[in-house]
Amino acid sequence: MRIIGIHSYLLVSGLLFAMGVLGIFLNRRNLISILMSIELILLSVNINFISFSLHLKDMVGQVFSLFILTVAAAETAIALAILVNYFRQRSSINTEDLNEINEEISQ
Repeated sequence: MRIIGIHSYLLVSGLLFAMGVLGIFLNRRNLISILMSIELILLSVNINFISFSLHLKDMVGQVFSLFILTVAAAETAIALAILVNYFRQRSSINTEDLNEINEEISQ
């Protein structure tokens, strides 16, 4: 039986984090893609917490990971509700349209 080491977990976590950051920088127009990229970044942080928790034989990282998952789920639900409301008003979810709202509010 082969045991997966901490290096494998950290490699997967690093790849997920890089994919999330690239998703934010490469696709700045679609808000749903940005939200999915943020979720990838939070998932990579959770993998780090869990892998170090297993490596150090301590439950604190796993408990903290559950709190992060709870906050991420709430953030996603609220953000999607805001996006659905915004789409109903503007018929678009492009980030360029958000600048128009900011200009309307400031006037």
